[in-house]
Amino acid sequence: MNDDDPLAIRIRPMTLADCDRVSEIRVLGWQFAYRELMPQSFLDALSAKDDAEQRRARFEQGDGSVVNLVASRGEEIVGWAAFGPYRDGEVRAGDVELYAIYLDPEHLGTGAGRALMQESLRQCAALGHDRVLLWVVRGNARARRFYERAGFRADGAEEPYEVEGVSVPEIRYVRELTG
Repeated sequence: MNDDDPLAIRIRPMTLADCDRVSEIRVLGWQFAYRELMPQSFLDALSAKDDAEQRRARFEQGDGSVVNLVASRGEEIVGWAAFGPYRDGEVRAGDVELYAIYLDPEHLGTGAGRALMQESLRQCAALGHDRVLLWVVRGNARARRFYERAGFRADGAEEPYEVEGVSVPEIRYVRELTG
């Protein structure tokens, strides 16, 4: 896209000042993506304010191992992605994990998600990682299609996840960055 285009999607590192908007996007993203996959009472109770407080604390105390990116269109932040060391339980492994990629639901299909994914993968490769892993809710067909179009494939690993007594299993996806 033309850099002079005010509506061009731009990807940049997240700042502390972005935490409120990123938390709003995360909550809206959960409420949109997990409708009918998680209890509505749980989704309705999600609080962008509470999320932002936790996000600011983690951001300020971070050791730089987690990379947070935002996508903006003009002055508006429309998406967020985060990646860092792959976690095997609480143990960090050698691979990199895409922890999150969320868009404001009003901006789905605009290319912002693809731009966040491309920049995340570019940075992961530049850091010397051979592959990226992520976890996705099994029933989230939209996200699974998005990841598959980006070159990810389910590798057969599954993890149980429960929300208010409802099983919401996750499956692991992987994408090689080399070869």
